[in-house]
Amino acid sequence: MFKKVICSALVLFSIATMDAQVKTPPTSSKSKIEEVVGLTNITIDYSRPSMRGRSVFGDLVPYGRMWRTGANMNTTVTFADDVTIAGKELKKGKYALYTIPKATSWEVIFYSDTNNWGLPEKFDESKVALRTDVKSVSSDRKYETFTIALNNVDIDGVDMELIWEKTIVPIHIGVPSEKLALASIEQTFSGPKAVDYYAASQYYFLINKELSKALKWIDAAIEKEGASAPFYFTRLKSQIQAKMGDKKGAIETAKKSLEMAEKANNLDYIKMNKDAILEWSI
Repeated sequence: MFKKVICSALVLFSIATMDAQVKTPPTSSKSKIEEVVGLTNITIDYSRPSMRGRSVFGDLVPYGRMWRTGANMNTTVTFADDVTIAGKELKKGKYALYTIPKATSWEVIFYSDTNNWGLPEKFDESKVALRTDVKSVSSDRKYETFTIALNNVDIDGVDMELIWEKTIVPIHIGVPSEKLALASIEQTFSGPKAVDYYAASQYYFLINKELSKALKWIDAAIEKEGASAPFYFTRLKSQIQAKMGDKKGAIETAKKSLEMAEKANNLDYIKMNKDAILEWSI
């Protein structure tokens, strides 16, 4: 009877532990970056190895040999739109990121097959979507853990930086913001609202493109809104007039925006309009 109880207990213990899994922290943590640059979504998935007392470039990661650029499964970069990499065109899609580190420059490879653990068992040159060389930069700071960062962001691009040990590799990604924005403007203008005219005018003002058209659009926005046109509409119009050299007209428009901002008790626009009037009066 006692043996039967022991056997039953062992069976129950075995069943209870069949689904159990030992959980331990990974040696290389998983990271994901998502950013909208201009109008383009960029997503980076990668694992982050650490130095742990080891010398990295030229040793752990040899010079002149292809590196997975991270750890474990492929580091992947996904672009929602066509982009440029260091000036070279790359179609939208998801790519594995491989590199060949060298002492002063790196070869960067975007590879269309993203389902590899580390490097492909057999590298297929036909799957190389883009290959380019970029200069590496030495840093005074030592970075313990491999990092991919998106820095120096503006509406037309971003630097994807590969950072580890005392090395930084900046890879410039250009995004088609103007192309996408202009297409959106043209599409929207089949039946634009005041806010659409405002957005289009503001964009042209920011990129300093066809300011006469920007002025026409902001006038259309103000006309559509009539007496309810907000103070930031007239503020934008004054900025466009000033940039076009019509400071007298800009001051008159800024005074209207100031009066409207004071009624709305918007301190930011009160100050901006007062500062602009003073600047344009000189």
